[in-house]
Amino acid sequence: MTEITLGHLRDSLHAGCAAAVARVLDAHEVGVSFFDLDRAEVAAAMASGEVDLLVSAWMPGPDDALVSPSTRVIGELYKPIYVWALTWDHGAASIADVPKLGADRLITTPELAPVFDAVKAGALGGCNFAVEFCDDDAVYERVRRAIGQGERAIVALEQPHAVFHTEGLTVLDDPAHVLGRERSARIVLRESVAACADPDMLDELDEMMLGNKVMSALDHAIRVEGTDPEEAAEAWQRGRLLPR
Repeated sequence: MTEITLGHLRDSLHAGCAAAVARVLDAHEVGVSFFDLDRAEVAAAMASGEVDLLVSAWMPGPDDALVSPSTRVIGELYKPIYVWALTWDHGAASIADVPKLGADRLITTPELAPVFDAVKAGALGGCNFAVEFCDDDAVYERVRRAIGQGERAIVALEQPHAVFHTEGLTVLDDPAHVLGRERSARIVLRESVAACADPDMLDELDEMMLGNKVMSALDHAIRVEGTDPEEAAEAWQRGRLLPR
């Protein structure tokens, strides 16, 4: 095998992950063509053969539908999870402490909108705050502004994310998993591609672990600093992405 089409969702987080995976393919002398996708396009692109390898599928979840006799799922690149965090010095350790803190607002993305009636009635019962939804392009700057201005804001956001690469947010324990449990970010290959791939390359991909900290740093480099994904992945590989 000399060429692979590597698919990923059309956002900075998945672009960074794809570029990091491509470093492994490059090391095995496999040429890589990137194919960016909307979520609704993923299944068809895999089924049609437009994409040979997808980075990354979050499982369990809607991406479970990609598991079939025609695909092979390997690895665990990082562990996505929705988390609670606070933007000010508060002394809290758990989401159970939030009702006592007098937060002014909750900042999140529209993706979590369906859960908040239940959340306010349950885990955040008694809290009197506004819920502010920001799309993914705006949420980083909104959260950084809240930190800089000392707003008493709760943040509910997926991790990894660029906003967790910088200081100022404290992630809270959520023992009841109000926002859901940790998932696995996995690699999906078409079985016909996996069957003729170098076994050593597959083993290396299967064992590859970027982790949430590296993924947040990649997202920050691409989303905030404007770094090209391939340059960000090279910085990771050379040990320059994170402080030593």
